[in-house]
Amino acid sequence: MSDTRIETQLDALKEAVAMALEYANQLGCQAAEVAISKQQGLSVSTRLQEVETVEFNKDGALGISLYRDGCKGSSSTSDLSADAIREAVKAADNIAKFTSADPFAGLAQANLMASEFPDLDLYHPHDVSPEVLAEMACAAEEAALNIDSRIKNSDGASANAHTGIKVYGNSHGFLHGYASSRYSLSCVVIGEDAQGDMQRDYDYTVSRRYDQLLDPASIGVQAANKTLGRLGARKIATGQLPVLLAPEIATGLMGHLVGAISGGSLYRKSSFLLDALDSQIFPEWFSIQEQPHLLAGLSSAPYDSEGVATQDRAIIQDGVLATYLLTSYSARKLAMKNTGHAGGIYNWTLADTGQTFDELIARMGTGLIVTEVMGQGVNMVNGDYSRGAAGFYVENGVIQYPVEEITIAGNLKDMFKNIQAVSCDRDLRSSIRTGGILLGNMKIAGN
Repeated sequence: MSDTRIETQLDALKEAVAMALEYANQLGCQAAEVAISKQQGLSVSTRLQEVETVEFNKDGALGISLYRDGCKGSSSTSDLSADAIREAVKAADNIAKFTSADPFAGLAQANLMASEFPDLDLYHPHDVSPEVLAEMACAAEEAALNIDSRIKNSDGASANAHTGIKVYGNSHGFLHGYASSRYSLSCVVIGEDAQGDMQRDYDYTVSRRYDQLLDPASIGVQAANKTLGRLGARKIATGQLPVLLAPEIATGLMGHLVGAISGGSLYRKSSFLLDALDSQIFPEWFSIQEQPHLLAGLSSAPYDSEGVATQDRAIIQDGVLATYLLTSYSARKLAMKNTGHAGGIYNWTLADTGQTFDELIARMGTGLIVTEVMGQGVNMVNGDYSRGAAGFYVENGVIQYPVEEITIAGNLKDMFKNIQAVSCDRDLRSSIRTGGILLGNMKIAGN
């Protein structure tokens, strides 16, 4: 979409939000908030270089929440005509009349609303056709299938292009919107060795800009190489070993931190980090910085889903938990300050210890590299952690052979405190930007 067209759409959506807010005010509601999101995109999937699916999507909806005497009512509509919007507001108002009052419900504080809206370089429209996306997916598969005769099959490739618009407004007078884009390509292949052992693995690339996606052939080659590296996997003996989490697994470990310090878990008392604010939960050298305004960041945003301004902040400083992640509701429940995390986190960057992933392998000596975890064995109430795992056994700093059908176990509190190092070659493809994480000894269940 051209800049002119996107501005026209933004203006139309802002008018719809303003109309809903005005009608809620006419009905006598003390407060209201309205959000619209519209997305459109194209996804093409292939298998063995033949197109399997082509999906176009174009959808969107207006959602309104309004508050009357401490009671909340919500409704939504995908029809943005004036009559449909008025009916949605009426429906939300009627619902509010029959709900129980909640003293913690309501809008975020007016003084927390964003007032500056920097251009975060999130929107890069690119006119891409289904044929081009199909060519990209096929090229990734072709490169993977041609690299080695042991790559026997493809589990598919997918190329995607999506753009979207978000508009949010509330009765504090806040009304703003912005557009964003996202492009991605992934490839999954299956390998088989002479003994009949079969393995699969994948690789992917994602960016706000179409022209910054990695070359399809390189994605296919990497998917194939990762699959080939897993062939001949075996179990290892039960025992205790240091564990080096690959970057994509390390993001999952930090995802458990996100859940544990989020307001909903805290006020429900379902977190192993209750009352951990300002306490040492990581080594002193460890830190995490949140950077919501990184240009073209995959998780950048000028404000959260309640209009609260996002800001750079330390999540972990010198190993100490510096903040919880609170929305307006959870902040009131906990008698704390809203941190602007309605809707999630924004570009967490972990400090590294200066070594590359390969250097951490050498430093580990004898241990286990984990490249995949399976199962749901994480208890967020007490921090107990037990996951199926696969990866590579390392001896004297050298990878010996691939490993599968094992379990790694520990407690998240201990795992956090026993982080030995973080590699400097970060994976930037998610909201948590980290390299590999080297942990002290964990329990390994194998043979």
